[in-house]
Amino acid sequence: MSRYTGPRIKKMRALGVDLPGLSRKSIERRPYPPGQHGPKATRRKLSDFARQLMEKQKIRLNYGLSETQLRRLMKEARRSKLATGQKLLELLERRLDNVVFRAGLAPTIPAARQLVNHGHFKVNGRRVDIPSFRLRVGDEITMRERSQNLAIVVEALESHSPLKPEWLDVKADKRHVQMRDTPMADSVPFQIDIQLVVEYYSKRM
Repeated sequence: MSRYTGPRIKKMRALGVDLPGLSRKSIERRPYPPGQHGPKATRRKLSDFARQLMEKQKIRLNYGLSETQLRRLMKEARRSKLATGQKLLELLERRLDNVVFRAGLAPTIPAARQLVNHGHFKVNGRRVDIPSFRLRVGDEITMRERSQNLAIVVEALESHSPLKPEWLDVKADKRHVQMRDTPMADSVPFQIDIQLVVEYYSKRM
């Protein structure tokens, strides 16, 4: 299953949650499901499988992962000494495209992914164009000099995003970011019941 490229707000409304990595927009004005009966529809009680699937989809959509990528990360998280769900969220937050987004250098994760793909960022002085590149504590991210005033970057920084986590040290004026700590599960910027995701894959892997 490939990455989702369709209407973003529609998916967020179906899941009933804002996904800041997917879209800058919010479902606040239309918090009901999409469709002609949406405003009158009441969210029915979901089965255990449906709840697990929804939580899994939140992760896939927010971080822009394919099903194959998410399964691979889940397998890695299972091998960790940490709780599987906690480790999974840590691995997701440490992705380069997510860090660029969380630092406020891009409005969404898809935008951050495109910037990384085009080679606008360096990690520890070396150009990296792999969005899934995994950062470690102490790693430094900088922008290539000729990329620092790109319109999308300037606009993102001027929006004063409240999503900058404490585990990142951001010097916006210098386009410099350092990962100073390991991200924790509670730093994820949307509501997620990670245990339901673990349960979903425990029966399918």
